[in-house]
Amino acid sequence: MDKQTARKVLENAEFQKMARQKAMLGWGFSAVVFFMYVAFIWVIGSSPELLKMPVSSDGITTWGIYIGVFVIVFSFVTTGIYVRIANGKFEKMTQEVVNSVKGEK
Repeated sequence: MDKQTARKVLENAEFQKMARQKAMLGWGFSAVVFFMYVAFIWVIGSSPELLKMPVSSDGITTWGIYIGVFVIVFSFVTTGIYVRIANGKFEKMTQEVVNSVKGEK
């Protein structure tokens, strides 16, 4: 893509709308994951006894292990959802704008 076409794409109102939506989605997901980690660390610092309680009375695995794994898996899943949306809906919207600017549609 030449510089003139790229400039037209960047100035396109639909592309700018899509870019704002994508940024809002990314920042929203980032905020959710950030607050999840902060809450986890806060519990570790303020009430560690909650996380060191065993899951069962005769077991050695604690709730902290399960909650820690949940936080990590939740982060991966959230990232996967974002990537799926960004590479699906937003990529399609970008291609539509590029095609319209090039005059192919």
